[in-house]
Amino acid sequence: MTTSTPHEASMVEALLKRLDQLNDIGASLCGERDITRLLEQILMAAKLITGADGGTLYRMQEDANTLRVEILRTDSLGIAMGGTSGTAIDFPDILLETATGEANDSLVAAYAAIHKVTVNIRDAYDQDDEFDFSGTRVFDERTGYHSQSFLTVPMRNHEGDVIGVLQLINALDPDSGAVGAFSHADQRLAESLASQAAIALNNRLLMVQLETLFESFIGLINLAIDEKSHHTGGHCQRVPELTMMIAEAVVATSHGPLADFHMDDADRYELKIAGLLHDCGKVTTPVHVFDKSTKLETLFDRIHLIDTRFEVLKRDDEIAALHRLLALRPQVDAAAEAAVLAHSRTAQDSLDSEREFLRRVNVGGEQMPDSDMERVRGIGSNNTWRNTDGLQTGFLTSDEVENLCIRKGTLTSAERDIINYHIVATIKMLEKLPWPKHLRQVPEFAGGHHERMDGRGYPKGLTREQMSVQARIMGIADIFEALTAADRPYKPGMKLSQAMRIMNELKRNGHLDPDLFDVFVNSGVYRRYGEKFLSPMQLDEVNLPD
Repeated sequence: MTTSTPHEASMVEALLKRLDQLNDIGASLCGERDITRLLEQILMAAKLITGADGGTLYRMQEDANTLRVEILRTDSLGIAMGGTSGTAIDFPDILLETATGEANDSLVAAYAAIHKVTVNIRDAYDQDDEFDFSGTRVFDERTGYHSQSFLTVPMRNHEGDVIGVLQLINALDPDSGAVGAFSHADQRLAESLASQAAIALNNRLLMVQLETLFESFIGLINLAIDEKSHHTGGHCQRVPELTMMIAEAVVATSHGPLADFHMDDADRYELKIAGLLHDCGKVTTPVHVFDKSTKLETLFDRIHLIDTRFEVLKRDDEIAALHRLLALRPQVDAAAEAAVLAHSRTAQDSLDSEREFLRRVNVGGEQMPDSDMERVRGIGSNNTWRNTDGLQTGFLTSDEVENLCIRKGTLTSAERDIINYHIVATIKMLEKLPWPKHLRQVPEFAGGHHERMDGRGYPKGLTREQMSVQARIMGIADIFEALTAADRPYKPGMKLSQAMRIMNELKRNGHLDPDLFDVFVNSGVYRRYGEKFLSPMQLDEVNLPD
C-alpha cells in the first residue's frame, strides 16, 4: 500500500479547497442578475482560484469580429478598471481579422477566441515571438511591471460559440509570492470556471434579450393606447416611474410600520413591469369615452347640434316677428311694429343666453350646482323646435339632458363604468399570462391600483390588509399622476398644493394608505416628481394640515 507524503497530501488538500471554491463560485455566478457585476465576479473568481496577480476579461461584440475589454485588474499595481470600479476603459477593441481578412493570430486573446483553445504561456519575454506582446512591453516599461506568465482561456456557450476571453497574468506562489507559470491544475480550473462563467453569462444575456423583447411588447401595448388617445400615453409612462420613486423611498425608510419593507433587484423588476402594465386593459376602452373632453362629446361634440337648434329657434322667432309685422299692413302702426321687434329681440337675447349657458355647463367641472341642473332641464322642456322630420319636439333629448347634468367631470355613470372596466380587463389579460416565479405578483400589483383601503374601491373591493404594499404604492402613484397631469382633455394639471390637499383628504377618508402617503410626503418624492414632469407653474409651496 502506497502512502502519500505530507507534501502530496497538502497538494491534494489545496486542490480540493480550490474545487470547493470553484463550486461556490459557480453557484454565485448563477444568482447574479447584473451583467457588469457578473463579468467582474468571473474575473475576480478566476484570479482567486489560480492565484493570478492580474487579469482581463474580454467580451465578444455582436458583430463577432472584435473583442472588447470589459474588466481589468492588476493587484500589485492597484489597477482596477471597468465593472464597479468607476474607472472607464478606453482601450481599443481587438480585431479578430486583419485588414486583408486573415485571422489575427498575432494577439494571444484573438488567437484563443478564433481557434477556441487555451493558450498557456510560461514567459512572454521568452516565447520566440509566436505572439505580439509589444503593447504589453510598452506597458511594462511605463509602469515597471513585468508581465511574465499568461493564461488565456476562451469562454464558450452551450452552442460552442466564443462569447468572451478570460486572460490571467502572473501566477503567484502562495508562499513566496514569486511569479511563476500557470500549472496544469490552474489551467484546468480556469477552463472549468470559464465554462461555468460562459453558461452563466450566456443565460443572463438570454434573459436580458427576453426581458428586452417582453418590455418591447409592453411598449407596443402602451403605444397602441397612446395611438388611440395621446391624452393617456404619458400616463402609462409616468405612473411606473413615480411608482418606483415611491417604492425606493419606502425601502429607505428606517423607522415606523414600513421599516421592514425591502426589495431586491428581482422585486424591483417585478414592480416595474407591473407599473408598465397597470393600464393595459385600456386597449379595450372606446376612444370616444377615453377622449370625452366635454359632457356632450361622443364621436363629436354635440353642443354644435344644439347651436344649430338655437339658430333654428332664432330664425323661427324672426320669421314669426316678420309675419306679425306683415299682419299690420297696409295700416302702419309704428308702436305695434316696435313692440313686435322688441319682443323678438328679447326672445333672441334669451335664446343666446341659454345657448351660452349650455356651452358653459358642457365643460366638465368639479361640482355642478343643482340650480344649473334645473336650468338645463327647463331649457330642454320649455323650448321646442321643428326637427328634420318636420315634427315639433323637445329642444333637448333625454340623453343630452343626462349628459349636460353630469355633476362632476364629463362622464355619465355608464361611461364611467366603461372607463372603470379597463382595470377588470387589465386583470383578465394579466392573469392569462404564464408568469415566471419572479413575476408572479404582477397581476396583483397592477390590478389593485383602484382599490381603497376601506374596501370601497373596485373591482374587487379589497381592504388594506388584503393588498400588497406594492399595489398600495401604485394606487398613490396613479392618483397623483392623474391629478397633476396636464395632458388630459377634460382638465388642466393641478398645482402641487391643490393635488396634495386632495391626496391628504383621500388619506383621511380611507382611500389611500396613510403610512405610505406619509412616506410620499416626508421623503419629498412628490416634489422630485414634479420637478421632473410638471411645469414650473405647478410647482408651488405645499403646506398640509397636521
